Amino acid sequence: MKGRKVWSMTVSLVLSLSLIAGCAGGTGTEPSNDGGGQAETSKTNEPAAPAAGGSASAEPLELQFMVPSYSDVPDMNDEYWSEWQKRTNTKLDVEWIPSGDYDTKFDLVLASGNLPEILVATSATRPTLLSAIKQGAFWDLTPFFGDFSEYPNLKNNSEPNVWNYLKVDGKIYGIPRNRPHIDVAINIRKDWLDKFNLPVPTTIDEYANALKTIVKGDPDGNGKNDTIGILGHGFLLDDGDNNYMGPFGALDPVFNEQGGLVKDNLTTNYTEMVAWFRDLYANGVLAKEFSAIKKTQAEEMFATGRAASYARNIWRDYTWEQEIRKVQPEAELITLPPLEGPRGNSAGLATPFFGAMYISKKVPEEKVKQILAYMDMTATQEYTDFNYYGIENVHHTVVDGQPQLTELGKKQVTTNANQVFAMAYNNKMKVVNPSAPKAYNDAKMESVKIFAEVGKINIFSVISSDTWTAEWPKYQAEWESMVVKAIVGQISMEEYQAYVDGLNGKPEIQKAYQEFAQAYKEKIGN
Repeated sequence: MKGRKVWSMTVSLVLSLSLIAGCAGGTGTEPSNDGGGQAETSKTNEPAAPAAGGSASAEPLELQFMVPSYSDVPDMNDEYWSEWQKRTNTKLDVEWIPSGDYDTKFDLVLASGNLPEILVATSATRPTLLSAIKQGAFWDLTPFFGDFSEYPNLKNNSEPNVWNYLKVDGKIYGIPRNRPHIDVAINIRKDWLDKFNLPVPTTIDEYANALKTIVKGDPDGNGKNDTIGILGHGFLLDDGDNNYMGPFGALDPVFNEQGGLVKDNLTTNYTEMVAWFRDLYANGVLAKEFSAIKKTQAEEMFATGRAASYARNIWRDYTWEQEIRKVQPEAELITLPPLEGPRGNSAGLATPFFGAMYISKKVPEEKVKQILAYMDMTATQEYTDFNYYGIENVHHTVVDGQPQLTELGKKQVTTNANQVFAMAYNNKMKVVNPSAPKAYNDAKMESVKIFAEVGKINIFSVISSDTWTAEWPKYQAEWESMVVKAIVGQISMEEYQAYVDGLNGKPEIQKAYQEFAQAYKEKIGN
Protein backbone atom coordinates (compact mmCIF):
# COMPACT_ATOMS: atom_id res chain seq x y z
CA MET A 1 0.00 0.00 0.00
CA LYS A 2 1.47 3.34 -1.08
CA GLY A 3 3.22 5.28 1.66
CA ARG A 4 3.12 2.43 4.12
CA LYS A 5 6.25 0.58 5.09
CA VAL A 6 6.89 -2.76 6.68
CA TRP A 7 10.06 -3.20 8.67
CA SER A 8 12.26 -6.08 7.70
CA MET A 9 14.78 -7.68 9.98
CA THR A 10 18.27 -8.85 9.15
CA VAL A 11 18.92 -11.96 11.15
CA SER A 12 22.43 -13.29 11.39
CA LEU A 13 22.00 -15.75 14.20
CA VAL A 14 24.00 -18.79 13.15
CA LEU A 15 23.47 -21.85 15.30
CA SER A 16 24.29 -25.46 14.65
CA LEU A 17 20.69 -26.29 15.41
CA SER A 18 19.05 -23.21 13.99
CA LEU A 19 15.44 -24.09 13.24
CA ILE A 20 13.56 -20.92 13.21
CA ALA A 21 10.37 -18.78 12.64
CA GLY A 22 7.73 -18.07 15.16
CA CYS A 23 4.28 -16.85 15.77
CA ALA A 24 2.70 -13.47 15.98
CA GLY A 25 2.90 -11.21 18.96
CA GLY A 26 0.33 -9.14 20.71
CA THR A 27 -1.95 -11.01 23.06
CA GLY A 28 -2.54 -14.04 20.86
CA THR A 29 -1.46 -17.47 21.98
CA GLU A 30 -0.22 -20.57 20.22
CA PRO A 31 1.05 -23.93 21.64
CA SER A 32 4.62 -25.49 21.86
CA ASN A 33 4.92 -25.29 20.17
CA ASP A 34 3.91 -19.92 19.28
CA GLY A 35 5.62 -16.69 19.26
CA GLY A 36 6.40 -13.11 19.78
CA GLY A 37 8.20 -10.92 17.30
CA GLN A 38 11.69 -9.90 16.37
CA ALA A 39 13.52 -7.35 18.38
CA GLU A 40 15.52 -5.54 15.78
CA THR A 41 14.96 -3.80 12.48
CA SER A 42 17.74 -2.90 10.07
CA LYS A 43 15.97 -1.77 6.93
CA THR A 44 12.61 -1.00 5.47
CA ASN A 45 11.07 -3.25 2.89
CA GLU A 46 7.67 -4.29 1.69
CA PRO A 47 6.31 -7.60 0.44
CA ALA A 48 6.09 -7.61 -3.30
CA ALA A 49 2.69 -6.63 -4.66
CA PRO A 50 2.30 -9.31 -7.39
CA ALA A 51 0.34 -12.06 -5.83
CA ALA A 52 -0.98 -15.60 -5.82
CA GLY A 53 -3.96 -14.61 -7.90
CA GLY A 54 -1.66 -13.62 -10.75
CA SER A 55 -1.01 -10.03 -11.79
CA ALA A 56 -2.17 -7.15 -9.65
CA SER A 57 -5.20 -6.74 -11.90
CA ALA A 58 -6.20 -10.43 -11.81
CA GLU A 59 -9.13 -11.69 -9.78
CA PRO A 60 -8.10 -12.51 -6.19
CA LEU A 61 -7.36 -16.17 -5.52
CA GLU A 62 -10.01 -17.55 -3.18
CA LEU A 63 -8.54 -19.83 -0.52
CA GLN A 64 -10.45 -21.87 2.04
CA PHE A 65 -8.70 -22.78 5.31
CA MET A 66 -9.49 -24.51 8.59
CA VAL A 67 -7.05 -23.36 11.25
CA PRO A 68 -6.70 -23.21 15.05
CA SER A 69 -7.52 -19.89 16.71
CA TYR A 70 -5.32 -18.68 19.55
CA SER A 71 -6.99 -15.34 20.20
CA ASP A 72 -10.21 -13.59 19.28
CA VAL A 73 -11.55 -14.49 15.85
CA PRO A 74 -10.31 -11.70 13.57
CA ASP A 75 -12.36 -9.43 11.36
CA MET A 76 -11.10 -10.33 7.89
CA ASN A 77 -12.03 -6.83 6.74
CA ASP A 78 -9.91 -4.99 9.32
CA GLU A 79 -6.77 -3.04 8.40
CA TYR A 80 -4.36 -5.94 8.85
CA TRP A 81 -6.28 -8.62 6.99
CA SER A 82 -7.40 -6.25 4.24
CA GLU A 83 -3.78 -5.35 3.62
CA TRP A 84 -2.63 -8.99 3.72
CA GLN A 85 -5.23 -10.02 1.16
CA LYS A 86 -4.43 -7.00 -1.01
CA ARG A 87 -0.70 -7.74 -1.05
CA THR A 88 -1.22 -11.41 -1.77
CA ASN A 89 -4.15 -10.83 -4.14
CA THR A 90 -6.22 -13.37 -2.25
CA LYS A 91 -9.64 -13.65 -0.67
CA LEU A 92 -9.40 -15.81 2.42
CA ASP A 93 -12.28 -17.88 3.73
CA VAL A 94 -11.01 -19.05 7.12
CA GLU A 95 -12.80 -21.28 9.63
CA TRP A 96 -11.29 -20.41 13.01
CA ILE A 97 -11.52 -23.21 15.57
CA PRO A 98 -10.63 -22.49 19.24
CA SER A 99 -7.22 -24.06 19.83
CA GLY A 100 -8.44 -26.08 22.80
CA ASP A 101 -11.05 -27.76 20.61
CA TYR A 102 -8.97 -28.06 17.48
CA ASP A 103 -7.82 -31.67 17.71
CA THR A 104 -11.38 -32.86 18.25
CA LYS A 105 -12.68 -30.80 15.33
CA PHE A 106 -9.73 -31.89 13.18
CA ASP A 107 -10.54 -35.57 13.72
CA LEU A 108 -14.24 -35.00 13.05
CA VAL A 109 -13.52 -33.23 9.78
CA LEU A 110 -11.22 -36.02 8.64
CA ALA A 111 -13.84 -38.61 9.52
CA SER A 112 -16.54 -36.73 7.61
CA GLY A 113 -14.47 -36.41 4.46
CA ASN A 114 -15.77 -32.85 4.07
CA LEU A 115 -12.37 -31.20 3.96
CA PRO A 116 -11.54 -27.54 3.38
CA GLU A 117 -9.13 -26.77 0.57
CA ILE A 118 -6.29 -26.27 3.05
CA LEU A 119 -6.32 -28.02 6.41
CA VAL A 120 -3.87 -27.12 9.16
CA ALA A 121 -2.54 -29.99 11.26
CA THR A 122 -0.75 -28.99 14.45
CA SER A 123 1.11 -32.32 14.48
CA ALA A 124 2.54 -34.04 11.43
CA THR A 125 2.50 -37.40 13.23
CA ARG A 126 -1.10 -37.33 14.49
CA PRO A 127 -2.53 -40.82 13.89
CA THR A 128 -5.75 -39.61 12.27
CA LEU A 129 -3.76 -37.43 9.88
CA LEU A 130 -1.43 -40.25 8.87
CA SER A 131 -4.39 -42.54 8.28
CA ALA A 132 -6.08 -39.90 6.10
CA ILE A 133 -2.88 -39.43 4.09
CA LYS A 134 -2.60 -43.14 3.44
CA GLN A 135 -6.26 -43.21 2.38
CA GLY A 136 -5.61 -40.55 -0.27
CA ALA A 137 -7.31 -37.56 1.39
CA PHE A 138 -4.52 -35.12 0.46
CA TRP A 139 -2.40 -34.28 -2.54
CA ASP A 140 1.07 -35.79 -2.81
CA LEU A 141 3.11 -32.63 -3.34
CA THR A 142 6.35 -34.40 -4.21
CA PRO A 143 5.96 -34.10 -8.01
CA PHE A 144 4.89 -30.46 -7.71
CA PHE A 145 7.94 -29.49 -5.67
CA GLY A 146 10.48 -31.56 -7.60
CA ASP A 147 13.86 -29.99 -6.91
CA PHE A 148 12.13 -26.87 -5.50
CA SER A 149 13.50 -24.75 -8.34
CA GLU A 150 10.03 -23.23 -8.75
CA TYR A 151 9.63 -22.77 -4.99
CA PRO A 152 12.88 -21.11 -3.85
CA ASN A 153 11.41 -19.43 -0.79
CA LEU A 154 9.94 -22.62 0.62
CA LYS A 155 13.32 -24.26 0.06
CA ASN A 156 15.59 -21.51 1.35
CA ASN A 157 13.43 -20.19 4.18
CA SER A 158 12.61 -23.54 5.77
CA GLU A 159 15.03 -25.49 7.95
CA PRO A 160 16.89 -27.91 5.64
CA ASN A 161 15.70 -31.07 7.40
CA VAL A 162 12.05 -30.11 7.59
CA TRP A 163 11.06 -31.63 4.26
CA ASN A 164 12.60 -34.94 5.26
CA TYR A 165 10.84 -34.82 8.62
CA LEU A 166 7.49 -34.29 6.89
CA LYS A 167 7.77 -37.25 4.53
CA VAL A 168 5.28 -40.10 4.77
CA ASP A 169 6.44 -43.24 2.96
CA GLY A 170 9.04 -41.11 1.21
CA LYS A 171 6.56 -38.54 -0.09
CA ILE A 172 5.79 -34.94 0.86
CA TYR A 173 2.16 -34.14 1.64
CA GLY A 174 2.46 -31.14 3.94
CA ILE A 175 3.69 -27.56 3.68
CA PRO A 176 5.57 -26.86 6.92
CA ARG A 177 4.43 -24.26 9.43
CA ASN A 178 7.99 -23.12 10.08
CA ARG A 179 8.98 -22.53 13.69
CA PRO A 180 12.21 -22.03 15.68
CA HIS A 181 14.13 -24.33 17.99
CA ILE A 182 14.09 -21.93 20.95
CA ASP A 183 10.47 -21.75 21.98
CA VAL A 184 9.07 -23.14 25.24
CA ALA A 185 10.93 -22.77 28.52
CA ILE A 186 10.17 -22.96 32.21
CA ASN A 187 9.51 -19.60 33.82
CA ILE A 188 9.17 -18.65 37.48
CA ARG A 189 8.04 -15.75 39.63
CA LYS A 190 11.35 -14.09 40.54
CA ASP A 191 9.63 -11.79 43.04
CA TRP A 192 8.42 -14.84 44.94
CA LEU A 193 11.90 -16.35 44.94
CA ASP A 194 13.16 -13.08 46.42
CA LYS A 195 10.35 -12.99 49.00
CA PHE A 196 11.58 -16.27 50.46
CA ASN A 197 15.29 -15.53 49.93
CA LEU A 198 15.62 -18.32 47.38
CA PRO A 199 18.31 -18.26 44.67
CA VAL A 200 17.36 -18.77 41.03
CA PRO A 201 17.30 -22.57 40.60
CA THR A 202 19.91 -24.19 38.35
CA THR A 203 18.95 -27.85 38.87
CA ILE A 204 15.64 -29.68 38.69
CA ASP A 205 15.87 -30.50 42.42
CA GLU A 206 16.54 -26.87 43.38
CA TYR A 207 13.53 -25.91 41.30
CA ALA A 208 11.33 -28.48 43.06
CA ASN A 209 12.48 -27.37 46.51
CA ALA A 210 11.91 -23.71 45.68
CA LEU A 211 8.35 -24.44 44.58
CA LYS A 212 7.65 -26.42 47.73
CA THR A 213 8.72 -23.41 49.78
CA ILE A 214 6.68 -20.97 47.71
CA VAL A 215 3.37 -22.88 47.77
CA LYS A 216 3.54 -23.34 51.53
CA GLY A 217 4.43 -19.71 52.19
CA ASP A 218 1.30 -17.87 50.93
CA PRO A 219 3.30 -15.81 48.41
CA ASP A 220 0.36 -13.61 47.37
CA GLY A 221 -0.47 -12.82 51.00
CA ASN A 222 -4.17 -13.61 50.73
CA GLY A 223 -4.14 -15.83 53.79
CA LYS A 224 -5.10 -18.91 51.77
CA ASN A 225 -3.18 -22.01 50.78
CA ASP A 226 -4.21 -21.67 47.14
CA THR A 227 -1.03 -20.98 45.13
CA ILE A 228 -0.11 -23.54 42.48
CA GLY A 229 3.57 -24.32 42.04
CA ILE A 230 3.72 -25.82 38.54
CA LEU A 231 0.85 -24.98 36.23
CA GLY A 232 0.07 -27.00 33.13
CA HIS A 233 -2.81 -27.95 30.90
CA GLY A 234 -4.01 -31.07 29.17
CA PHE A 235 -3.19 -34.60 30.28
CA LEU A 236 0.02 -33.63 32.07
CA LEU A 237 1.71 -30.37 31.10
CA ASP A 238 1.36 -30.41 27.30
CA ASP A 239 3.51 -27.56 25.98
CA GLY A 240 6.11 -28.03 28.71
CA ASP A 241 6.41 -31.81 28.57
CA ASN A 242 9.77 -31.78 26.79
CA ASN A 243 11.22 -29.34 29.31
CA TYR A 244 10.47 -31.69 32.17
CA MET A 245 11.37 -34.85 30.26
CA GLY A 246 14.83 -33.54 29.39
CA PRO A 247 16.40 -33.58 32.87
CA PHE A 248 15.49 -37.26 33.24
CA GLY A 249 16.83 -38.33 29.85
CA ALA A 250 13.37 -38.96 28.40
CA LEU A 251 14.30 -37.05 25.22
CA ASP A 252 17.18 -39.43 24.52
CA PRO A 253 16.70 -42.45 22.22
CA VAL A 254 16.34 -45.67 24.22
CA PHE A 255 16.62 -49.01 22.40
CA ASN A 256 15.43 -52.35 23.72
CA GLU A 257 17.31 -55.64 23.51
CA GLN A 258 15.83 -56.33 20.07
CA GLY A 259 17.11 -53.02 18.70
CA GLY A 260 13.69 -51.38 18.74
CA LEU A 261 13.35 -47.70 19.63
CA VAL A 262 11.19 -47.48 22.76
CA LYS A 263 8.52 -44.77 22.71
CA ASP A 264 9.56 -41.92 24.99
CA ASN A 265 6.59 -42.20 27.35
CA LEU A 266 7.26 -45.90 28.01
CA THR A 267 10.92 -45.59 28.96
CA THR A 268 12.29 -45.92 32.49
CA ASN A 269 13.48 -42.33 32.15
CA TYR A 270 9.90 -41.14 31.71
CA THR A 271 8.86 -43.23 34.70
CA GLU A 272 11.47 -41.44 36.78
CA MET A 273 9.90 -38.13 35.77
CA VAL A 274 6.49 -39.45 36.83
CA ALA A 275 7.96 -40.29 40.25
CA TRP A 276 9.33 -36.74 40.48
CA PHE A 277 5.88 -35.29 39.80
CA ARG A 278 4.42 -37.70 42.36
CA ASP A 279 6.59 -36.13 45.05
CA LEU A 280 5.61 -32.62 43.94
CA TYR A 281 1.92 -33.52 44.01
CA ALA A 282 2.26 -34.88 47.52
CA ASN A 283 3.80 -31.55 48.54
CA GLY A 284 1.06 -29.43 47.00
CA VAL A 285 3.09 -28.14 44.04
CA LEU A 286 0.71 -29.44 41.36
CA ALA A 287 -2.95 -28.46 41.20
CA LYS A 288 -5.19 -31.17 42.66
CA GLU A 289 -7.02 -31.54 39.35
CA PHE A 290 -3.96 -30.86 37.18
CA SER A 291 -4.94 -33.30 34.43
CA ALA A 292 -8.32 -31.63 33.89
CA ILE A 293 -7.10 -28.05 33.45
CA LYS A 294 -7.68 -26.67 29.96
CA LYS A 295 -5.25 -24.32 28.25
CA THR A 296 -7.54 -21.29 28.48
CA GLN A 297 -8.06 -21.95 32.19
CA ALA A 298 -4.32 -22.29 32.79
CA GLU A 299 -3.59 -19.05 30.98
CA GLU A 300 -6.20 -17.16 33.00
CA MET A 301 -4.89 -18.63 36.25
CA PHE A 302 -1.32 -17.67 35.49
CA ALA A 303 -2.21 -14.18 34.26
CA THR A 304 -4.02 -13.50 37.55
CA GLY A 305 -1.08 -14.48 39.75
CA ARG A 306 -2.29 -17.85 40.99
CA ALA A 307 0.77 -19.92 40.03
CA ALA A 308 4.53 -19.72 40.43
CA SER A 309 5.75 -21.47 37.28
CA TYR A 310 4.40 -22.34 33.84
CA ALA A 311 6.34 -23.80 30.90
CA ARG A 312 5.17 -21.93 27.81
CA ASN A 313 6.59 -19.88 24.93
CA ILE A 314 9.33 -17.55 26.10
CA TRP A 315 7.87 -14.47 24.38
CA ARG A 316 4.84 -14.68 26.64
CA ASP A 317 6.83 -13.80 29.76
CA TYR A 318 6.59 -10.06 29.18
CA THR A 319 2.87 -10.15 28.37
CA TRP A 320 2.07 -12.23 31.43
CA GLU A 321 4.27 -10.11 33.67
CA GLN A 322 2.28 -7.05 32.65
CA GLU A 323 -1.01 -8.86 33.24
CA ILE A 324 0.03 -10.19 36.65
CA ARG A 325 1.11 -6.70 37.74
CA LYS A 326 -2.50 -5.58 37.45
CA VAL A 327 -3.26 -7.65 40.55
CA GLN A 328 0.25 -8.06 42.01
CA PRO A 329 2.23 -4.89 41.17
CA GLU A 330 5.62 -6.31 42.24
CA ALA A 331 5.43 -9.31 39.92
CA GLU A 332 8.62 -10.24 38.04
CA LEU A 333 8.70 -13.21 35.69
CA ILE A 334 11.95 -14.73 34.44
CA THR A 335 12.93 -17.58 32.15
CA LEU A 336 14.91 -20.17 34.04
CA PRO A 337 18.25 -21.34 32.64
CA PRO A 338 18.44 -24.99 31.52
CA LEU A 339 17.83 -26.93 34.74
CA GLU A 340 20.24 -29.82 35.14
CA GLY A 341 18.89 -33.22 36.10
CA PRO A 342 20.30 -36.71 36.52
CA ARG A 343 20.49 -37.34 32.76
CA GLY A 344 20.00 -34.07 30.93
CA ASN A 345 18.54 -30.59 31.18
CA SER A 346 15.29 -28.71 30.72
CA ALA A 347 16.24 -26.96 27.45
CA GLY A 348 13.77 -28.91 25.35
CA LEU A 349 13.92 -27.61 21.79
CA ALA A 350 11.01 -27.32 19.43
CA THR A 351 10.98 -29.10 16.12
CA PRO A 352 11.51 -26.89 13.04
CA PHE A 353 7.81 -26.87 12.27
CA PHE A 354 4.52 -26.73 14.15
CA GLY A 355 2.62 -29.22 12.05
CA ALA A 356 1.86 -28.51 8.42
CA MET A 357 -0.78 -27.45 5.91
CA TYR A 358 -2.38 -30.12 3.75
CA ILE A 359 -4.27 -29.64 0.46
CA SER A 360 -7.44 -31.67 -0.02
CA LYS A 361 -7.38 -34.10 -2.94
CA LYS A 362 -10.72 -32.56 -3.99
CA VAL A 363 -8.86 -29.39 -5.04
CA PRO A 364 -8.20 -29.31 -8.83
CA GLU A 365 -4.58 -29.72 -9.87
CA GLU A 366 -4.37 -26.23 -11.34
CA LYS A 367 -5.51 -24.70 -8.07
CA VAL A 368 -2.97 -26.79 -6.17
CA LYS A 369 -0.30 -24.99 -8.18
CA GLN A 370 -1.87 -21.63 -7.29
CA ILE A 371 -1.92 -22.54 -3.61
CA LEU A 372 1.73 -23.55 -3.71
CA ALA A 373 2.58 -20.29 -5.50
CA TYR A 374 0.86 -18.38 -2.68
CA MET A 375 2.74 -20.40 -0.07
CA ASP A 376 6.09 -19.79 -1.76
CA MET A 377 5.44 -16.10 -2.31
CA THR A 378 4.66 -15.52 1.37
CA ALA A 379 7.49 -17.70 2.76
CA THR A 380 9.83 -14.71 3.00
CA GLN A 381 11.19 -12.60 5.80
CA GLU A 382 9.29 -9.59 4.45
CA TYR A 383 5.92 -11.30 4.75
CA THR A 384 6.90 -12.78 8.10
CA ASP A 385 7.82 -9.31 9.36
CA PHE A 386 4.50 -7.98 8.15
CA ASN A 387 2.85 -10.86 9.95
CA TYR A 388 4.50 -9.73 13.19
CA TYR A 389 4.13 -5.98 12.95
CA GLY A 390 1.61 -5.08 10.29
CA ILE A 391 1.62 -1.60 8.77
CA GLU A 392 3.99 1.06 10.05
CA ASN A 393 2.24 3.92 11.85
CA VAL A 394 -0.95 1.87 11.87
CA HIS A 395 -0.02 -1.32 13.70
CA HIS A 396 3.43 -0.35 14.90
CA THR A 397 5.82 2.51 15.37
CA VAL A 398 9.60 2.26 15.52
CA VAL A 399 11.21 3.02 18.88
CA ASP A 400 14.99 2.71 19.34
CA GLY A 401 15.20 0.76 16.08
CA GLN A 402 12.58 -1.77 17.16
CA PRO A 403 8.97 -2.00 16.03
CA GLN A 404 6.52 -1.48 18.89
CA LEU A 405 2.92 -2.51 18.40
CA THR A 406 0.28 0.17 18.76
CA GLU A 407 -2.98 -0.54 20.56
CA LEU A 408 -4.55 -1.34 17.19
CA GLY A 409 -1.60 -3.58 16.41
CA LYS A 410 -2.06 -5.51 19.64
CA LYS A 411 -5.68 -6.06 18.72
CA GLN A 412 -5.27 -7.00 15.06
CA VAL A 413 -1.75 -8.47 14.73
CA THR A 414 -2.20 -11.54 16.93
CA THR A 415 -0.90 -15.08 16.74
CA ASN A 416 -3.83 -15.89 14.49
CA ALA A 417 -2.14 -13.90 11.74
CA ASN A 418 0.40 -16.64 11.12
CA GLN A 419 -2.03 -19.51 10.65
CA VAL A 420 -2.45 -19.04 6.89
CA PHE A 421 1.11 -19.23 5.52
CA ALA A 422 4.38 -21.07 6.06
CA MET A 423 6.45 -18.15 7.41
CA ALA A 424 10.20 -17.73 7.07
CA TYR A 425 12.21 -18.99 9.99
CA ASN A 426 14.62 -17.35 12.41
CA ASN A 427 15.51 -18.18 15.97
CA LYS A 428 14.26 -15.01 17.65
CA MET A 429 10.60 -15.32 16.84
CA LYS A 430 9.53 -17.28 19.92
CA VAL A 431 11.69 -15.27 22.29
CA VAL A 432 11.13 -11.57 21.75
CA ASN A 433 7.85 -9.81 22.35
CA PRO A 434 6.85 -6.97 20.01
CA SER A 435 5.18 -5.13 22.88
CA ALA A 436 8.29 -5.20 25.07
CA PRO A 437 11.06 -2.56 25.20
CA LYS A 438 14.15 -3.28 23.16
CA ALA A 439 16.33 -3.60 26.27
CA TYR A 440 14.01 -6.26 27.65
CA ASN A 441 14.05 -8.23 24.40
CA ASP A 442 17.81 -7.98 24.01
CA ALA A 443 18.36 -9.25 27.54
CA LYS A 444 15.86 -12.07 27.07
CA MET A 445 17.49 -13.19 23.83
CA GLU A 446 20.92 -13.18 25.43
CA SER A 447 19.69 -15.24 28.38
CA VAL A 448 18.30 -18.06 26.24
CA LYS A 449 20.96 -18.40 23.53
CA ILE A 450 22.43 -21.34 25.42
CA PHE A 451 19.27 -23.35 24.81
CA ALA A 452 20.24 -23.99 21.18
CA GLU A 453 23.63 -25.26 22.31
CA VAL A 454 22.53 -27.69 25.02
CA GLY A 455 18.90 -28.52 24.18
CA LYS A 456 17.36 -31.46 22.36
CA ILE A 457 14.25 -32.02 20.27
CA ASN A 458 11.80 -34.82 20.93
CA ILE A 459 12.60 -37.28 18.17
CA PHE A 460 9.05 -38.66 18.22
CA SER A 461 7.78 -35.36 16.92
CA VAL A 462 9.35 -36.18 13.56
CA ILE A 463 9.11 -39.97 13.26
CA SER A 464 6.13 -42.31 13.19
CA SER A 465 5.16 -45.98 13.07
CA ASP A 466 2.14 -47.43 11.27
CA THR A 467 1.76 -50.08 13.94
CA TRP A 468 1.93 -47.52 16.74
CA THR A 469 -0.62 -45.38 14.94
CA ALA A 470 -2.97 -48.34 14.71
CA GLU A 471 -2.40 -49.89 18.12
CA TRP A 472 -1.60 -47.13 20.61
CA PRO A 473 -5.12 -45.61 20.64
CA LYS A 474 -6.26 -48.87 22.26
CA TYR A 475 -4.01 -48.18 25.24
CA GLN A 476 -3.59 -44.41 25.39
CA ALA A 477 -6.50 -43.52 27.66
CA GLU A 478 -5.64 -46.32 30.08
CA TRP A 479 -1.97 -45.32 30.12
CA GLU A 480 -2.82 -41.66 30.78
CA SER A 481 -5.09 -42.75 33.61
CA MET A 482 -2.27 -44.84 35.10
CA VAL A 483 0.13 -41.90 34.94
CA VAL A 484 -2.35 -39.69 36.79
CA LYS A 485 -3.01 -42.43 39.36
CA ALA A 486 0.72 -42.81 39.94
CA ILE A 487 1.22 -39.06 40.40
CA VAL A 488 -1.70 -38.61 42.81
CA GLY A 489 -0.77 -41.73 44.79
CA GLN A 490 -3.66 -44.01 43.90
CA ILE A 491 -1.20 -46.68 42.78
CA SER A 492 2.43 -47.28 43.71
CA MET A 493 5.32 -46.57 41.37
CA GLU A 494 6.00 -50.31 41.33
CA GLU A 495 2.47 -50.92 40.07
CA TYR A 496 2.92 -48.26 37.41
CA GLN A 497 6.25 -49.72 36.28
CA ALA A 498 4.71 -53.18 36.08
CA TYR A 499 1.96 -51.77 33.88
CA VAL A 500 4.53 -50.13 31.57
CA ASP A 501 6.51 -53.37 31.42
CA GLY A 502 3.34 -55.15 30.35
CA LEU A 503 2.80 -52.69 27.52
CA ASN A 504 6.41 -52.96 26.38
CA GLY A 505 6.10 -56.73 26.24
CA LYS A 506 3.16 -56.76 23.84
CA PRO A 507 4.11 -58.06 20.36
CA GLU A 508 2.38 -55.18 18.57
CA ILE A 509 4.23 -52.62 20.68
CA GLN A 510 7.55 -54.32 20.02
CA LYS A 511 6.75 -54.30 16.31
CA ALA A 512 6.10 -50.56 16.54
CA TYR A 513 9.49 -50.11 18.21
CA GLN A 514 11.18 -51.78 15.24
CA GLU A 515 9.39 -49.36 12.91
CA PHE A 516 10.39 -46.41 15.06
CA ALA A 517 14.01 -47.57 14.90
CA GLN A 518 13.88 -47.71 11.10
CA ALA A 519 12.23 -44.28 10.88
CA TYR A 520 14.83 -42.88 13.27
CA LYS A 521 17.61 -44.22 11.05
CA GLU A 522 16.01 -42.69 7.94
CA LYS A 523 15.08 -39.27 9.33
CA ILE A 524 17.65 -38.62 12.04
CA GLY A 525 20.48 -40.51 10.37
CA ASN A 526 22.24 -42.10 13.32
